[in-house]
Formats: sequence, C-alpha cells, structure tokens
Amino acid sequence: MPSAAASRVPGGGRAGARPGRPAGPEGQARAERYAVLFAAAQRLGASAVLTGHTRDDQAEQVLLGLARGSGARSLAGMPAARSFGGTEILLGRPFLGGRRSRRAGPDEGITRDQTERVCTELGLDPWSDPHNEVDDYARVRARRALRLLEDELGPGLATNLARSAGLLRDDADALDAAAEEAYRSLGAPPWPVAGLAALEPAVRTRLYRRCAREAGSSGTDLTSEHLLAVDALVTDWHGQGPLHLPGGVRAGRGKDGVWLRGRT
Repeated sequence: MPSAAASRVPGGGRAGARPGRPAGPEGQARAERYAVLFAAAQRLGASAVLTGHTRDDQAEQVLLGLARGSGARSLAGMPAARSFGGTEILLGRPFLGGRRSRRAGPDEGITRDQTERVCTELGLDPWSDPHNEVDDYARVRARRALRLLEDELGPGLATNLARSAGLLRDDADALDAAAEEAYRSLGAPPWPVAGLAALEPAVRTRLYRRCAREAGSSGTDLTSEHLLAVDALVTDWHGQGPLHLPGGVRAGRGKDGVWLRGRT
C-alpha cells in the first residue's frame, strides 16, 4: 500500500473540526494539520503517513516538557511510530531516531540541518512555515532557548535530550502496561479504595488519566494537578466534594469507592 508523505498532500484541503482538539493556536494548528493528513491517507488508501520531524524537534519537545514540569510520558517526547487516529494507518516519524540495535548501537536520528542539506543536494525547495519565526509561540521560544543552552553547555545537548526521551519512553511504556493491567483487574469505576491504595502512585495516576480521557478530558488540558487531586480521594480523603476535570469530567468518592464520569 502507498504511504502519504507529509510534504505533499494531493488534493489536500481544510479538514473539518475534530472533537477533543487541544486548546491554544499551536494545538489547534497541529490538530488541523494531522486531520488533513489523516483524511488524505484515508482517501488514498495509504498504509502510513510519514512526517519529517527531526531529532531537533524531539529535543525541543523534551525541553518544553521540562519547562512545564511534565511527567515521564511527556518527557518521552514524540513516539517514532503510532497508530494514526485509532486506525490501522501508521503515523511514522523516521528521522527521530531513538531505536536501539545490538549490532549498530543507538540510532541518534537526523538533525534539521541534515535534512536541509539533503533537500539542497536533491534540488528540493521545502516550504518553511513563517510562524517558526514568531516568538509568540512556545515552540519557537524553545527552539531559540535550545541554541542558547548548547552555546553555554556545549554541543550535543539536543542529542542527549532526544536520547533521554527514548529512555523515558521505555519507562513510561512499562508504567502504562501496569496501569492497563490494573484497569483489567479493577474494571471501570467506581473503584474500591482498598484496591486503588494497593497500587503504586504512578500506576494510579495513569489509571485516572486513561479513564478521564475516555470520559472526555483532553490529554493536553489534563495536568498532574488534576490527577493528584483525584489521587487525594484515596490518600487524603477528608470529605472533599466532586472534582471538576477538563472536558466536563467529574471525579469523586462515594460509598462504592472512587468514581469518575463524563458530562451527562
């Protein structure tokens, strides 16, 4: 089956709004771009969509996560491959690197400078988004901050941040698997308090996140503060009322245990 390249979308147009889009102009623009690519992949019968994200993009993603005080999943950066839109279409980012081979060692990925040089050698004229020069956007500020940090701390910072993302992804995947096992064991909420208390905190918060997102919370808007407040229903219960999470989701504790439900 063919792949739909991110650089060219035949017959591309503006896709309709999709539910659960993240707030903010950067998040909305990203959702629109992926919606167009996903629609093109479906129209063409493509098996994969490949984007040109580089190792530098991964390093910037990790730096943004550090600035926001994010957890392991966010600091793990962008996955090199995942299901696109919950379908069998693959979303691949082959330039990120991060894959490890016993024979070849770690794949350090491809930098932005390298991709630009290849385009020049091949006579390609890639389009450069003018918004990449607008300081109003956090991604642009992170890009410039990364250059300054490399000047101060020495070369190799972007490579090391991207490498850390790969290591954290392994840890985050293991914790997500433990949370999935806990979900299969406990079932859907309400959950018995004793059953939740027996889980490790990192597993509990992933369980809350999974169910909150299923109930309607955006993963972008759902913060660690929200999840810790839900966890306090188990670890610091003193009769507090229902919690209001993003997307109209609510959480609370009753006689049957801790519950979490979407807008009705």
